[in-house]
Amino acid sequence: MGVANRETFGADRSPMALRRRTSHLIFILLLVLPGTALAAERTPSPGGSEAIFLAELALLLVVGRLLGEAASRIGQPPVIGQLLGGILLGPSLLGAIFPSTQHLLFSTSGAQKSMVDAVAQLGILMLLLITGMETDLQLVRRVGRAAITVAAAGVALPFICGFALGEFIPAAFLPRPDARLVTAIFLGTALSISSVKIVAMVVREMNFMRRDLGQIIVASAILEDTMGWVIIAVALGLASTGTVDLWSVGRAVIGTALFMFLSFTIGRRIVFTVIRWTNDNFASDFPVITAILVIMIAMALTTELIGVTTVLGAFVAGILIGESPILTRHIDEQLRGLIVALFMPIFFGLAGLSADLTILKNPSLALLAIGLIAIASFGKFLGAFVGGKLGGLTRAESLALGCAMNARGSTEVIVATIGLSAGVINQTLFTLIVTMAVTTTMAMPSMLRWALKRLPLRSKERLRIEREQLDEKSFVTNLERLLLVADESANGKFATQLAGIIAGSGSKPTTVLNLSKDMRKPAAAQVVKARSERSKREIEAAARATTTLEAHPEEEKRGNVDVIARSDSHDAEAVAFEARRGYDLLIVGIEKIRDRRGGFSEEVSLVTKGFEGPVVIVDTAGERAGRWPTAHSKILIPVNGTEASRRAVEVGLTLARANHAQVTTLYVTRAGANGVARRQRRSASRRNELAFLKDIGALADRYEVKARSTTRADVAPDEAILRESERGYDLVVLGANRRTGDTLFFGDTAAAVLDRSQTSKLFVAS
Repeated sequence: MGVANRETFGADRSPMALRRRTSHLIFILLLVLPGTALAAERTPSPGGSEAIFLAELALLLVVGRLLGEAASRIGQPPVIGQLLGGILLGPSLLGAIFPSTQHLLFSTSGAQKSMVDAVAQLGILMLLLITGMETDLQLVRRVGRAAITVAAAGVALPFICGFALGEFIPAAFLPRPDARLVTAIFLGTALSISSVKIVAMVVREMNFMRRDLGQIIVASAILEDTMGWVIIAVALGLASTGTVDLWSVGRAVIGTALFMFLSFTIGRRIVFTVIRWTNDNFASDFPVITAILVIMIAMALTTELIGVTTVLGAFVAGILIGESPILTRHIDEQLRGLIVALFMPIFFGLAGLSADLTILKNPSLALLAIGLIAIASFGKFLGAFVGGKLGGLTRAESLALGCAMNARGSTEVIVATIGLSAGVINQTLFTLIVTMAVTTTMAMPSMLRWALKRLPLRSKERLRIEREQLDEKSFVTNLERLLLVADESANGKFATQLAGIIAGSGSKPTTVLNLSKDMRKPAAAQVVKARSERSKREIEAAARATTTLEAHPEEEKRGNVDVIARSDSHDAEAVAFEARRGYDLLIVGIEKIRDRRGGFSEEVSLVTKGFEGPVVIVDTAGERAGRWPTAHSKILIPVNGTEASRRAVEVGLTLARANHAQVTTLYVTRAGANGVARRQRRSASRRNELAFLKDIGALADRYEVKARSTTRADVAPDEAILRESERGYDLVVLGANRRTGDTLFFGDTAAAVLDRSQTSKLFVAS
């Protein structure tokens, strides 16, 4: 009910509704500010730093949330609202109206400032962690040349402009006139980096994320971010030495390069291993979140020890964590929720507090702010436009790139905050940079919307987008981690091949549990270990023989699967324990599938009982069992329009794609009435049938499999399936839903097919 209400509330985007909601938010804000101010006036200052600190955090959260919500409702990034909230709570507004309250709440002395600084520093690391997690290096590799040229030119030109400005800026703006070079580098970086978060938000809002140009825009912002943080790392390394000489420059550059190299080679494997081991061996709540935070802190400390900066370590940690193969969407959302709900409004609110816009009353400073905005916008637009042309893009596409790359937002604020805390820039220059970031970010969405509307959709681009849209709602493509339970039987070998093919279609990590019949034998443990290792090799071989399913055909490659073989698990209880570690699909292939009455055996029921997700059960047909996957060329998939049958279609198509098999879908309809009612029901059934078969046809095209469809009317589904399966099919893939009860049961149709069909079968159960 809550989701439905939220969707309804957000559905009305009319200007009148937006103005009404924004006015409500402002009204709430006006109620909050005076109330908090009066409460703070009554708070005794001696010994009350903890209470004031909590009041400060609460105020930043409430104001940041309200203004962030108001900003998003008028088409602006929420971070702008959070920044403005900090500015309103700072000397620009609250300090002018209630100066004593502002000084009390946001004191710059004693224990309170230490607590606030600690939160701010942790906030920087957390924001860089999530920025790194959003850095899609695969996207950068995909668009290639265009993103590189746009990022290189888009950083170089505004950096030169900012660096030149830093070299000629009056000494009054420099906290350390003897370190003008470092300040100039910081200023150049602040003018040259685009904000990945804000760029991606606007591109996604415009439904351009899947467009070729949208991917180039986001990939260019990712590269700019990465280059920017490397430059910042070098600049902070120079600042920490106090002098700028060949040794300090060399140490900063070499230290940064060495850290990056080791992180993306040895470090990547270490991060993946730590996350997987934590996920698989801890039973307490949120262990992976703890592991991620420890990884971030460890890499931040590493960069600090080599004389660079903690921010680079946190950013690179985020990249590696985001690439982890078992970082589930659930874990990812938990971590992002913590950062977005807590650290973002507090950090950007504190950044806004540090900006005193009253200085713009000085005409010379106001003129300098306008000049800074003009230089930043012109340099960025020209750099991105030139980079686009060098990358082979059209003038309209390059124009859109120039508009998109001009959003600074969160990234520049983080850079400016780091420079302020490091003593590289002073308070006045910090305020000017924040003003520039807010202004360029607020101007970017409308400019980009105008530019993107002028770009038509190409046919090749349309095909790729259609594939990605299918993949987004598909079953197989969204599987993240597989669990295989198998033995040495024909069913087990078939299930092992199946697991390798599904895992290889998308490089999905897989865990193998090899069931043993008799663990009382002296050598049973060694036997189970040997069997598990053999299954592991068979899965890896099947994955390598499979081509990954990519929306971009040029990106398809041989599957490469990370497989873990558990040699200490051998019974249903062990399967239930392993299932709690987070898997999306359980594949079962054991010798005894059926009992004497024709239903699923007790062993199968026990194995699947502890698993709540989708299950695939293998039942081979005797003499054909050992010939998979090479000898089976005809697959029958019964469908009835349900989600379960659509999942079965995807599993069947995945197998057919790997083995070049032919697929037939069998649609069974039954009319239960006579005369007019019967004709009406048949007409409605036919419409549903055509829509579902059209969807299946699109899936078959996506998997590049030849598929035909056939229909059976006025016949029981089980009879239709049994009759059709006798026409030379090698495999039946049947979708079903699990019924409640201690014994595994998929319904009467599946039970009849299991009991009576002599063809190999796969049951895909929701």
